[in-house]
Amino acid sequence: MKVLLHPAYFPNIATTAVMVQNEAYWEVWDSFQKQTYRNRCHICTDLGRHLLSIPIRHVGGTHGRQLYKDVRIDNSYPWQRQHWRTLETAYRTSPFFEFYEDDLLPLFKTEHEFLLDLNLKTIFLICECLQIAPPLAKTESYQTNPKSYRDARFLVNAKKSIDLSQEPYVQVFGDRHGFVGNTSVLDLLFNEGPNALSYLKAQPTSFLNG
Repeated sequence: MKVLLHPAYFPNIATTAVMVQNEAYWEVWDSFQKQTYRNRCHICTDLGRHLLSIPIRHVGGTHGRQLYKDVRIDNSYPWQRQHWRTLETAYRTSPFFEFYEDDLLPLFKTEHEFLLDLNLKTIFLICECLQIAPPLAKTESYQTNPKSYRDARFLVNAKKSIDLSQEPYVQVFGDRHGFVGNTSVLDLLFNEGPNALSYLKAQPTSFLNG
């Protein structure tokens, strides 16, 4: 099935499961919206669910709403160093952090200009870790009601709840907080390693029918 998705920053379990199980196409002609997974993701720390957010350069005045593909990252703040340190602190003791560390670290050492380009790089890197071919197809225009794809663009909305029947797996701080669902796929990789792909393939995606 062809499914239309927004490229998110290290996408969550629901989005990654849809990508793995279907023929994914990337929406690249939409307008940027705040408070979405376009520039944020959730991980698990010793304090529970934790938000990693990428600062962006906002345009104002007569510019109006920006296209997602034109949004620039605000690199005046050392967000990459902060994100990496947080990931290290949260997952250093996980079973597979060291297994993926060398693949991930260069992404946090290189400055990125455009948010969309960075997000696609995070997705391609996740696909490399999962040992699958990354989806490369992109939209050529914006369609409110696409006819050729199943529209799963709603998954980028951080405020929209979905009915995700997620099978729990062992998390680093699960003994403190219980299972924290639908985090970034990084949480799954660091805790499940090579088993992550089988997990994603088995993940129910009935929320697409909602």
